[in-house]
Amino acid sequence: MIEIRWHGRGGQGSFTAARILGAAASVHGGKYAMAFPSFGPERRGAPVAGFTRISDQKITDRSEIISPDYVIVLDETLWENGVTNGLKEDTVLIINTDKPEKYKKLVSNKVVAVDATSIALDILGLPITNTAMMGAFVAVSGHVSLEDAKKAIDGSLKPKVAEKNKKLIEKVYELVKGA
Repeated sequence: MIEIRWHGRGGQGSFTAARILGAAASVHGGKYAMAFPSFGPERRGAPVAGFTRISDQKITDRSEIISPDYVIVLDETLWENGVTNGLKEDTVLIINTDKPEKYKKLVSNKVVAVDATSIALDILGLPITNTAMMGAFVAVSGHVSLEDAKKAIDGSLKPKVAEKNKKLIEKVYELVKGA
C-alpha cells in the first residue's frame, strides 16, 4: 500500500485531488483506493490536509496518514504546518514552488519541485494547482497511469473544466517526466 498526504489551504482543492487520484487508481486502474480529508471548522484559506491510500488489496485502515510515502504540497507557505511530520527516509516530497533548492536544503528526502501555479495560470487562467500536482505525482510515482488520471478527471469535473485540467495534468506530467 502507498500512502499520500496532501497539504493545501481550504478552497485549493487538495481533497478534490486526493479523491480524483483515488478514482484514477480504483475505478480506472483496478486497484483499491481510499481518499478522505482532514479539517475541522476551518474556512477558506486555512491549512487543510487530504489523504489517499492506494493498494492492490482491500484497504481497511481509515486513520490519518502519519508516515506517508508521498507528501504533496499545493502551497509552499504551508511548509511550517506539519509538512515534514512523520517523513520516512524514502518519502518523496512534491512541492509547488519556483524555488526547489530552498527545500532540497531543508530535508534529506527526494524533493520534486514544479511551479504549478505558473502553469495553472497559463492553462486555466487561475492559480488552481490541485490537478497539476496530481500530474507531478503520476509522473514521479508510477502508481497511476496518466490515462487513468485523465479518465478520473473526466468523471469528476464538468466537461469544459475537465478539458483544461487534462491539458494541465499532461503538461506537468511531461515536465516532471523530462526532469
